[in-house]
Amino acid sequence: MTDASFVPLVEATRGGHTESIHHGAVAVVNARGELLYHAGDPDFLTFTRSTIKPFQALPFLQDGGHEKFGFESRELALLCASHSGEAMHTETVERMLRKAGCDEHHLRCGCHVPLYYPTHDKAPDAGASFNQLHNNCSGKHAGFLAWCIQHGKPLDNYVEPAHPLQQSVRQSLAEVTGLAPDAMPMGIDGCSAPNFALPLSRLALAYSRLAQGDRDPVYGSVMGDLFDAMTGHPELVSGSGRSDLAFMQTAPGDWVAKIGAEAVQAIGIRSMGIGIAIKIADGNTRALLPAAVAVLKQIGAIDGVDDTPLASWASPQINNCRGVHTGGLRAVFTLAGH
Repeated sequence: MTDASFVPLVEATRGGHTESIHHGAVAVVNARGELLYHAGDPDFLTFTRSTIKPFQALPFLQDGGHEKFGFESRELALLCASHSGEAMHTETVERMLRKAGCDEHHLRCGCHVPLYYPTHDKAPDAGASFNQLHNNCSGKHAGFLAWCIQHGKPLDNYVEPAHPLQQSVRQSLAEVTGLAPDAMPMGIDGCSAPNFALPLSRLALAYSRLAQGDRDPVYGSVMGDLFDAMTGHPELVSGSGRSDLAFMQTAPGDWVAKIGAEAVQAIGIRSMGIGIAIKIADGNTRALLPAAVAVLKQIGAIDGVDDTPLASWASPQINNCRGVHTGGLRAVFTLAGH
């Protein structure tokens, strides 16, 4: 990381004055990988976190696993999800596991309090209990297990980097992004699966390809199935009150969106043939959505957000514990064109 990697993207204000500044980088590319717009370093090496979930599902679909186990569109959406652990999510994941001949105990994603609660600023009821189905990554892991069963591979260690599944995932991601597999630094994600760092522009390229769906020259109908599932069931990809749901509801059937931990956002736009990738340098998600909305406005994907599901995300207000308005967040950057 250098001082030139990031530029100011979003300011937090108090009393009408700047209090904090969130730096970051943006890359916008077309399906040929040509850089169209950027802010900061468009090739900043970024851990992709949950933004790569659609591409982690590619080996399963490419080998016909979804047809073998009878996974429907709703279940394909859960393969790509960072879900909120609502009943619609956990019931779908449980059904996926049952179709594959597994159950919750085979998962290796761990358990956390469902994202539904922090999203809605609520605490779980006293005595509430959760299991691995509530993990936001449980749908992805259900797909991992199904691939292993399909190919007769071990279940216990399916998240290990050397496992044939994870090697296949790495190869697919490399192909989609146009990189050599060993050119993608690896780390371990919050759900214990391998995760990879990519130049921001290559993550944007992956989403431009996802947005083209069945027109992708390599994955064709498989990429189309993933795009259709995500855009057809955005509530399953995220959850009620979540930002990815708002993006995909704003332009139904055209925008595909996926957020990742540590403030990474990827968006593919079918009608424009482009992909967008954004990283907030300090990992603070509060700055991510104002930045993303500003990118969409500046590239002409949307004129404004009033009367759209994104209205509350463009310039969020900051309120104190009594509900008094104290400031807000605002985008402060201008994209450079190419």
